[in-house]
Amino acid sequence: MRNLTLLTDLYQLTMMYGYYKQGVHEKRAVFDIFFRANRVITYSVAAGLEQAIEYINGLNFGEEEISYLRSLNLFDEGFLTLLQSFRFTGTMTAVKEGTVVFPQEPILTVSAPLWEAQLVETALLNIIDHQTLIASKAAKVCHAANGGKVMEFGLRRAQGPDAGIDGARAAVIGGCGSTSNVLTGKKYGVPVSGTHSHSWVMNFKDEYTAFRAYADTYPDACMLLVDTYDVLKSGIPNAIRVFNELKAAGHKPVGIRLDSGDLAYLSKKARKMLDDAGFPDTVICASGDLDEKLITSLKQQGACIDMWGVGTKLITSDDLPALGGVYKMSAVYEGGEMVPKIKISETEAKITNPGLKTTYRIYDKAGMAQADLICLSGEEIDTSKPLTVFHPVETWKKTTFTEYSVKPLHITVFDEGKQVYFSPSVMEIRAFAQKELATFWEEYKRLDQPHVYKVDLSEKLYNLKRELLMKHRGGNA
Repeated sequence: MRNLTLLTDLYQLTMMYGYYKQGVHEKRAVFDIFFRANRVITYSVAAGLEQAIEYINGLNFGEEEISYLRSLNLFDEGFLTLLQSFRFTGTMTAVKEGTVVFPQEPILTVSAPLWEAQLVETALLNIIDHQTLIASKAAKVCHAANGGKVMEFGLRRAQGPDAGIDGARAAVIGGCGSTSNVLTGKKYGVPVSGTHSHSWVMNFKDEYTAFRAYADTYPDACMLLVDTYDVLKSGIPNAIRVFNELKAAGHKPVGIRLDSGDLAYLSKKARKMLDDAGFPDTVICASGDLDEKLITSLKQQGACIDMWGVGTKLITSDDLPALGGVYKMSAVYEGGEMVPKIKISETEAKITNPGLKTTYRIYDKAGMAQADLICLSGEEIDTSKPLTVFHPVETWKKTTFTEYSVKPLHITVFDEGKQVYFSPSVMEIRAFAQKELATFWEEYKRLDQPHVYKVDLSEKLYNLKRELLMKHRGGNA
């Protein structure tokens, strides 16, 4: 396991040192990770918790780390000595990976001695933001595919090995059925997929010979890339020729892959040619700079595509390069009592929600998600009574639920430094995410101008926030 303790910004260490010098480093504080609404992501699929747990468990300042910090001439020996025994002793809560989350909702909360909570900010944001971003993009791609299989093909275009490995993991959580990334497959137990490239075809004297050789190698898993030269004049005819030979030998060909050209036109022509040749069950796979928008367009054009290989625009989240998650203090403890904290801004969306919190999801009697309610920790909802929720800014907008159920979204991951939650397999997380997504109406998941899902504050949290705003603004909320 790599030591990622120094995977942090320098100012985290200088603040840790400052807290130490001021004698307040053991003072307990609470921080939340959440993201703000933006033009692209209205909902997200939480991911990265397993790697966050690994990071927390691996925190320690070894000889190499201490030696390097000493060389910076920023810290005294007393502080460096204290770092040698540093371990995470705090409490961490989070939503399970695969949970659908919305702007302003805490994805992960750290309650720990101030210097511990400060150190972990950068790495936790790095891990949670990246995987949540990719899982969310994958969820939208898979939603656009509308039942078609989606394969993650992005490793060669990912921004480095870690982004490729854990990005593929997140893509599977978001809904992809497999990945081309063999290391991800090995490390996380997810299906791997792939066939051959254009270079395979170019390496033989002609296309038919290349296809024949591939079929000889994989007679029961033969999917042929047909666009190296000319899809309709040579690629598909040569594929059909080889498929006939496989069929005569008692094998069932899988299908073809299109990687370029007008995918709608070519796939429709290919489907007819394959059907006419007696191969109606062969699949057509498409790849080549696909994303949820292009997939939606191709389906609207009647493209006959059964499988989608999505690479660059998924693994890099092409239209939104960063989730924009933040890590904000929401409380400190003074004399054993929690003191809520708030960050104020002229921009309403940047005003934080104070206190130690939890989130409840409200469902109707059919089990469909209706709204989320961010509450102060310890608040309970009596489902035998009507529940009225209101918009956190436009408070005149209210909804009352009568027949409903609620589910708390947060679990305890670390309890006073001890890990008490252990991650399921990636494929189990994927199944959980699919069930979660299925509880949301299509109106919330559509790509173009989706309906805004309600995320409200409990009355107690709303009043606390208003009280703190009035206090800091001289009585003017």
